Amino acid sequence: MAIPLRLRAAVSISIFALLLILPSCSAQDIQVVNAERRIDLTSHIIKVFLTLKVENTGASPASEILLAFPPTQVDHLAVVKAQVATGKRKKKTYTPLDVNPKELPDAPNGTKYLSISLLNPLAAGEAVTLEVLCILTHSLEPFPVEISQSESQLVYYHDSALILSPYHIKQQITFIKTPTTKVESFTVVDPTHRAGTELKYGPYNDRPPHSYSPVIVHLENNSPFAVVEELVREVEISHWGSLQITEQYKLAHAGARHKGVFSRVEYQSRPGHSGVSSFRHLLARLPPRVHSVYYRDEIGNISSSRLRLGALKSELEIEPRYPLFGGWKATFVIGYGLPLEDFLFESPDGKRYLNFSYGCPLVETVVDKLTIKVVLPEGSKEPSAVVPFPVNQYLEKKYSYLDVYYHFNPIFMLAEPLMLTSVFFLLFVTCVAYLHIDLSLRK
Repeated sequence: MAIPLRLRAAVSISIFALLLILPSCSAQDIQVVNAERRIDLTSHIIKVFLTLKVENTGASPASEILLAFPPTQVDHLAVVKAQVATGKRKKKTYTPLDVNPKELPDAPNGTKYLSISLLNPLAAGEAVTLEVLCILTHSLEPFPVEISQSESQLVYYHDSALILSPYHIKQQITFIKTPTTKVESFTVVDPTHRAGTELKYGPYNDRPPHSYSPVIVHLENNSPFAVVEELVREVEISHWGSLQITEQYKLAHAGARHKGVFSRVEYQSRPGHSGVSSFRHLLARLPPRVHSVYYRDEIGNISSSRLRLGALKSELEIEPRYPLFGGWKATFVIGYGLPLEDFLFESPDGKRYLNFSYGCPLVETVVDKLTIKVVLPEGSKEPSAVVPFPVNQYLEKKYSYLDVYYHFNPIFMLAEPLMLTSVFFLLFVTCVAYLHIDLSLRK
């Protein structure tokens, strides 16, 4: 019997940044000298890079900066990271900053906030440059919602040409990068320029607080919309020197739904024109020194996988039994073993702790629901987990072997040895008798 510790987390994504500053400094005392935003739409996972130069023009110091998000987009926000840049060009260094939720009672229109804690309070007359990364999921809307096997996938992206802010922005500019040059339409907010795969909104100068200008971009995006609806990762610790990982996937294609009949002949004969938004390959980045790797589904083992081992990482390329089109789903299991000494350590107080990555090894994949089970050896006590974000934790028992009760008389342990001895004795007697008879006949 083993004790598994379960951790659960739900992951989802979307972005829209509104900047606010500490109540200790009023909005009139803070201004954004320069703001640059770059939005990457080349995947179904949207990456937004925001560079802000913030200046304190008031008399009171500011110790935090707030990012605000509309209520319709908060549930889609997956990752927010912030860092402060110091120095110039090649000598520039970056220091990570803490980002935490912030509750404000007077938030307009249900706005939600995240607080960026500065390393040192921003004194009067000082300026600081911040770099923020926001990752969004489920933020591209397929349109049309259904496509045939021969059609490309088109999606809508909603945003604002201007960065929402409760204070004055002296200068700002926004770049939107598209996967291809095929853009059906986009909203024009002068000055707006398009060149190749890039849309440029701005520069806009001296925009008052809470300026907003909605834009819609209708573009082609045939990247794999791979979404893991549910992933259960089981990490089983064995003190005999092994860490066994079992991952159960429920995978779906979250893009435009497939309509019509699927033709495998057309799909294989015209790979560049048929089913361009489908996918049939996935890449899993595994730790180094991985061993005993298997990939199977409900039918059995799937042989269409390739494993590349490296000193720093291992890559497993898997191929489902059939290509996945919009709305199609697949379930499968990936399992592998790892050396225990790479992940299990002992703290100074005598406790053992497991240092293991929290997340999904599949590249460019969104996970909607994640459950991690850590199966501890029999006799383990007082388990606990430390993760960098809130999760639900609970304990349960796992029976990893079968208990069978029966009566047995030890005298029967001699049955098989006695039978073997009797057989050998009979064979010996038979051979001796045969030789005796044979010799008698010869005489």
